[in-house]
Amino acid sequence: MDAFLSSPKTPKMIHPLVGESNAKFPLFSALSNRDSGASSFGTSRIIGMGLLLSKKVSGSNMKRTVSKTWDCLRPRATNAYGRHAQDRVLEEEAPQIAETSPSLKVLPGQAFPLGVSEVENGINFAIFSQHATAVVLCLFLPQRGRKDRMDDLMVELTLDADVNRTGDIWHICVEDLPRSNVLYGYRIDGPRGWHQGHRFDNSTVLIDPYAKLVEGRRFFGDASNKWSKFLGTYDFDSLPFDWGDNYKVPSIPEKDLVIYEMNVRAFTADKSSGLDPNVRGSYLGVIEKIPHLLDLGINAVELLPVFEFDEFEFQRRPNPRDHMINTWGYSTINFFAPMSRYASAGGGPIKASRELKEMVKALHGAGIEVILDVVYNHTNEADDENPYTTSFRGIDNKVYYMVDLNNEGQLLNFSGCGNTLNCNHPMVMELILDSLRHWVIEYHVDGFRFDLASVLCRGTDGSPLNAPPIIREIAKDDILSRCKIIAEPWDCGGLYLVGRFPNWDRWAEWNGKYRDDLRRFIKGDPGTKGNFATRVAGSSDLYKVNKRKPYHSVNFVIAHDGFTLYDLVSYNSKHNNANGEGGKDGTNDNFSWNCGFEGETADAKIKALRSRQMKNFHLALMCSQGTPMMLMGDEYGHTRYGNNNSYGHDTAINHFLWGQLDSRKRDRFRFFKEVIKFRRMHHVFGRENFLDKKDVTWHEDNWDNYESKFLAFTLHANNGGDIYLAFNTHDFFVKVAIPSPPANRRWFRVVDTNLESPKDFVSEGVPGIGSAYNVAPYSSILLEAKL
Repeated sequence: MDAFLSSPKTPKMIHPLVGESNAKFPLFSALSNRDSGASSFGTSRIIGMGLLLSKKVSGSNMKRTVSKTWDCLRPRATNAYGRHAQDRVLEEEAPQIAETSPSLKVLPGQAFPLGVSEVENGINFAIFSQHATAVVLCLFLPQRGRKDRMDDLMVELTLDADVNRTGDIWHICVEDLPRSNVLYGYRIDGPRGWHQGHRFDNSTVLIDPYAKLVEGRRFFGDASNKWSKFLGTYDFDSLPFDWGDNYKVPSIPEKDLVIYEMNVRAFTADKSSGLDPNVRGSYLGVIEKIPHLLDLGINAVELLPVFEFDEFEFQRRPNPRDHMINTWGYSTINFFAPMSRYASAGGGPIKASRELKEMVKALHGAGIEVILDVVYNHTNEADDENPYTTSFRGIDNKVYYMVDLNNEGQLLNFSGCGNTLNCNHPMVMELILDSLRHWVIEYHVDGFRFDLASVLCRGTDGSPLNAPPIIREIAKDDILSRCKIIAEPWDCGGLYLVGRFPNWDRWAEWNGKYRDDLRRFIKGDPGTKGNFATRVAGSSDLYKVNKRKPYHSVNFVIAHDGFTLYDLVSYNSKHNNANGEGGKDGTNDNFSWNCGFEGETADAKIKALRSRQMKNFHLALMCSQGTPMMLMGDEYGHTRYGNNNSYGHDTAINHFLWGQLDSRKRDRFRFFKEVIKFRRMHHVFGRENFLDKKDVTWHEDNWDNYESKFLAFTLHANNGGDIYLAFNTHDFFVKVAIPSPPANRRWFRVVDTNLESPKDFVSEGVPGIGSAYNVAPYSSILLEAKL
């Protein structure tokens, strides 16, 4: 979520978290610090058709309740805390009553690992809740011969605090459970003191934060299942994934990365992808399009969130956005479970897990690293006015979220999405670390980009920390040591840390100042030349501290937030009316220029100028010191028609349009891929250390001229293969003196963005460059010194 642009972002909704951990959690003793006023579950009961099947369970004094109903899963109105929530009624056919009770034997279980684990005596369930006074495990057992999960048999097991609690962890072991295809959740009760930060409600079945898999609707955007409930599940039947005897991770040095930010679903969801409808928008769809990624030349993909989320979250109550579908995914339900609806053919969570691994394996086989965009700053559970309780809020709100105890226990909101994860609470910190380790160990991902990472730099009361424990632990963790870790170094509470993010010489940053300074110079703003020079040289003003390197600056002009590259040169203002908020959402500070006309035009001169500007931006990005990142679709000029906040459109606005790529492969796409290839072949653009006087010559004696919009410089190579670059953002030609090439070398023109394809990029270079060159308005050139 990019807060760059001033206004708080439209809330990204989220969903519960799942998984299990091999790491040890700190145990908190709540026994001496229990809030008063708690209510108890009392005896076990059946909800539904009036059939009571309750009896003592062998192995403990806990009671078991069995019912054949899903009524208890319905989102419901609640006035439990004097706050009104919108009613939601699920129209479901009443299930038939089970005639017999399943024979389940239970044992006290063990506290570790959290989540679900297979142990010698059965299936162990463990969940943390410091303030809970009562916990019930809800199991939904598949009925033989039935395919509809509505026919599942629900079993409730009430945990005994004297038998099934160790410190703040509640646990139980169940014998004779199936090893897969079981859904589960928890009912949890505790203190009802809203002003103390509690939000307990024992009527809601909650998702285990450590569930490794989450089951919900099977098909993305399936309106017939809009109100689906999400529950945890597990799989101990499947064989371990076969990564292959010759498999290895690419392990690309950070200085050599070229990152491609993309959305798994949007990449192949459009019919123009040519894929089978069952594969479009899936992990397998990405595999089918790896040849395009290789042709483009990138070597890392940064995936928009692939943790489980609810795409219908905007439609759970009447609101201005209730026509939209969340296609970006910044609304996490669970931090361990892969997005199940990215599985092919509605295959569900187990298939999604396997196919995600197949995608990672295939990308690695192609030499492409996988970086996940992760959202640990908030969850899908929204705010107190319109809560969507699925997990953390009902398990232990006071622990998982930042609350203002000086203001009636209200949720603090530094994410712009209604809640803020309490990242530096010891238990939440361990959850985040376990989640990250899980994705590295289980899915072999290569790194993470942390959405609104400045939230992770706040204490439990929301105040900024100089040395945030979670940031340090991520940097120092043994399992995460090989991972790229990238911060989006700001949040919606105004904590802007670009160049100042606590880093332990490990953390890279999305460089928001790079984006802004390049946009302003390339569009011709006066007084920006010096900042432009600083940014293309690696932003030493921000990152030349301690052992930080140029590659700790992740350079970008375009990201998923804001304008696409085409829209950056086609619109002066945002056009967000389709979002339903009267154009009030999204930033107003785009630093864009429409080149003389707002939006689409048939004017050939304006279209040519826009094409030049796009090439100028791409050339500057790929020739800058640091780690370049580009956005999916910019290689062919994707447009969102001026919408700079398109998070809620599962349409061509966000989908990669393969037909447009095909029509532009010989010109625009060709230029983009050739420039990327040139960067990767010339190490002067990806230096290990910051530039010094022997590395660069600035052909400039006019730094203080506010009206000067021309910059030229030479990057020196050890072998004499120097690179000369010049950028002219004036609206007139600039005749520039070309410096002498190194001994025994001649200058060859590789790039002139003013020329039409294929002359705009000639890989072998065009000889005959004299002592001067006439650089056209709003254009740039690149010369290479060759023998």
